[in-house]
Amino acid sequence: MRGTHQGQQSARTAPTGRTHDCKRHLHHAHHDLLRGRGHPHMMRLANVLALAFCAVIPVSAETAGRHLPDIPVVGWLGFRSDMIARDGLWQGLRELGYVDGKNIAFECRFPEGNDARFAGPAEELVRQKVDILTPAGFPATDAVRRATSVIPVVFVVADPIGSKFAESLAHPGGNMTGMSLAIEEQFSDKWVELLKEAAPRVSRIAYLWNPKNSSSASSWNALQGLAPQLGLALQSVELRDAKNLGQAFEAILHGRAEAVIVDSDAITIPIDAQIVEFALTNRLPLISSNRKFADMGGLISYGPSLHGLWHHAATYVDKILKGAKPADLPVEQPTTFELVVNLKTAKALGLTIPQTLLLLADEVIE
Repeated sequence: MRGTHQGQQSARTAPTGRTHDCKRHLHHAHHDLLRGRGHPHMMRLANVLALAFCAVIPVSAETAGRHLPDIPVVGWLGFRSDMIARDGLWQGLRELGYVDGKNIAFECRFPEGNDARFAGPAEELVRQKVDILTPAGFPATDAVRRATSVIPVVFVVADPIGSKFAESLAHPGGNMTGMSLAIEEQFSDKWVELLKEAAPRVSRIAYLWNPKNSSSASSWNALQGLAPQLGLALQSVELRDAKNLGQAFEAILHGRAEAVIVDSDAITIPIDAQIVEFALTNRLPLISSNRKFADMGGLISYGPSLHGLWHHAATYVDKILKGAKPADLPVEQPTTFELVVNLKTAKALGLTIPQTLLLLADEVIE
């Protein structure tokens, strides 16, 4: 179980625009995160913790005149649904001795809607002169890169070299460093193998992905090489914009897919509930690198732990606040991957998960 955190209004000057600002208290209390349908965490997580993590307040004239605190301020930029990532960062900072309102403060920005735009919120945080920026995912990190070359940045993204956020892993250069999710081709072959093991009768798999994402393109190339070796046919279902999700669903059904691999990126994460609902309704085993999909009712997730990576990223925030330069901190890659199996979904789909797979799982959702 994860802990809740009490929200508190930010002491920083609020910007204008459609985003919200927030302040998150670092005190910790345990709670149950089971959603009403029996799948753990995520629907209640999105609804409840949106208030608990950062007290979200509308931007108004009343909040525009607040004074800046005299303590370091961390600027967070990401989707409101990135709760697991933020929880990892906040927990890591708390364990390093940071106490909200005493020796650290937080400013959060959540662009609204599935077609969220990050440029404006990134520029707002830069104008506020936060001490360090922590963008979650490619769109947020790219917006921060364009907004400043001065303020230190700690990121967690896939393929930071290919995305031009760092010159190299060992020597990132510039004002940005952090954690790499690894190029998905490095572990995407496991998606196919795990699906085949959990649902051995599956012969046709749809890959729902955003071709504008270089990491996703690498995964598609890797999957194409492996699937035939396992006697599987792959169907490419491209999703460049969330508004085309209905068309993507139709393509999956028309292609007679028997399972779905969902790429995790800025397009699919805000609409994860719709994707999982589609898979459950059509009795399709679903696997993704992001554990949110398994938490919400997907069959399996396998990939780096976002919570763990952001928890470790807190050490970089700490080092930078104490004087280290991002250019001198190498970008680190994940060394462990998290396997989550949703046994309740397996039973609903009529699948019997092999005991060998259950024993390998880091978590089994029952």
